[in-house]
Amino acid sequence: MIRLIGYGNPGRGDDGLGPALAARMADVPHVLVTSDYQLTVDHALLIAEADQVIFADALLRSDAPFEFGPVTPSTSHDVTSHSLSPQAVLALCTTLYGRAPLAFVLGITGQEFGEVKEGLCPQARTNLSLAEAFLRDWLAQTGSPVGGLAHA
Repeated sequence: MIRLIGYGNPGRGDDGLGPALAARMADVPHVLVTSDYQLTVDHALLIAEADQVIFADALLRSDAPFEFGPVTPSTSHDVTSHSLSPQAVLALCTTLYGRAPLAFVLGITGQEFGEVKEGLCPQARTNLSLAEAFLRDWLAQTGSPVGGLAHA
């Protein structure tokens, strides 16, 4: 099973790119889609039974429309906070459940963050469409890449 977790705050402009991708991917067979404001300790249980997990979030300061690559558990990330990194969620999953799924991060480049407003800027919408097309193709072809990719 593949789990997609799109996270971010749709009320903060382009920070909502992760949930926007999750909404667009809800129709993909064999992919369980979740949307949330941030990653928390509860996500460790959510991914414990998955074979693969894709964490989708907004990306700051990139020349590419999106970046996609593997991520591994890391105890160097704080697991005591109310908001966790993908690495910390994976480490917590390993600690609590004795395993972690193969994991990837899909960062979608945004430009307008912080201001209280709903909706994505035009460039973020374009980047979202490119990221969605890539992910649908990736899932249809292999479901598992050889390595991380950055796309321009």
